[in-house]
Amino acid sequence: MPTLPMPGLRYFCTLDVALSKPLAVGAVGSGTRRIIPIKGGRVEGPGISGTIVDLGADWQTIVDDSTAELDARYAFETDDGALIEIRNLGVRHGPAEVIARLAAGEDCPPESYYMRTTARLETGHKDYAWVNQTIFVGTGARLATAVRIDLYAVS
Repeated sequence: MPTLPMPGLRYFCTLDVALSKPLAVGAVGSGTRRIIPIKGGRVEGPGISGTIVDLGADWQTIVDDSTAELDARYAFETDDGALIEIRNLGVRHGPAEVIARLAAGEDCPPESYYMRTTARLETGHKDYAWVNQTIFVGTGARLATAVRIDLYAVS
């Protein structure tokens, strides 16, 4: 059998996603659901910059006191006019006391909990068509009124 290549990572961008107040859906089959509206933000990286569109949300399922499943869908417009949709799935977990502090709006050091995502991006803009064929992984931090995610393209 041939040896398969190990994937590599290339930094793509940082997403600074501004959030509105969470909406509580309540208990659902797999946990407690809340919807966190996305109200804007910025995208910055080598060769890309833009504004996160005031549209979209993160449909989170709180599984237990220490784990949240993340399911965010939103878009950003690059400074050169491309509209790029992003679907970001992930998980955030950590010690219950750290997660409680995050839920209360406190900033906690990102190394005190785990927040990782996988993202798919889509666009019809020819200059960014390569994102349609690329998987991205992210590492994130929950801030008081925002989320910061560094995205890496997987080679």
